[in-house]
Amino acid sequence: MNSTWDFRLVMGNLDFLVEGFFGTLKIASVSLVGGILMGFVFATLRMSRYRLIWVPTSCVIEFLRMTPLLVQLFWVYFALPVVLGIRLDAFTAGMITFSLQNGAFFGEVFRGGIQSIDASQWEGGRALGMRRFQLMRRVILPQAIRRMLPPLLERSFELIKGTTQMAVVAYGDLLYNAMVLSTRLYRPVEVLTTVAVFYLVFLTLLSFIMRYVEHRFEARQA
Repeated sequence: MNSTWDFRLVMGNLDFLVEGFFGTLKIASVSLVGGILMGFVFATLRMSRYRLIWVPTSCVIEFLRMTPLLVQLFWVYFALPVVLGIRLDAFTAGMITFSLQNGAFFGEVFRGGIQSIDASQWEGGRALGMRRFQLMRRVILPQAIRRMLPPLLERSFELIKGTTQMAVVAYGDLLYNAMVLSTRLYRPVEVLTTVAVFYLVFLTLLSFIMRYVEHRFEARQA
């Protein structure tokens, strides 16, 4: 059965898709900040010298990394309110889920970057009388960030693309609004193609910005 593509109806409802796009930006940006903060917490606990701290932290990190994001989202949205006796809206459930799972990935990136610095750097800083915080801020982190930046940027991209799964809990992101509009207009091909273009353009621009930041940081550290 042949069909004729017609984007006029989609263009006439473009504001609805733009509204969903801002919903995507909202959940992605909040979850990114939350994920980075959780990453620092996970990395700090994971590098603890005490077995009673780093062993359970490692188990939590592996659980978050090895279970599907959609399963975690369903559990937080549907099961957690039952367990705690509270109500969670879709945005809050998504924020918790994305922050925790991406925090687990970010935490491993942070830990790997810090531990990749040669032990002589630590020893040299201690020999100069630096405290751990000073040594971390002035010596270790500037070198570690250069190594952490590429995987952090890549994970950030995955986070943004992963937010499309918020549509299954009826959060008004770009994909959910596209599904609603597709049902309303009976033009799924045109609507979903428009959504794909949205993501392509946005992620391409974001990629250029991130690579520019990465190159600028490397130039400053050179």
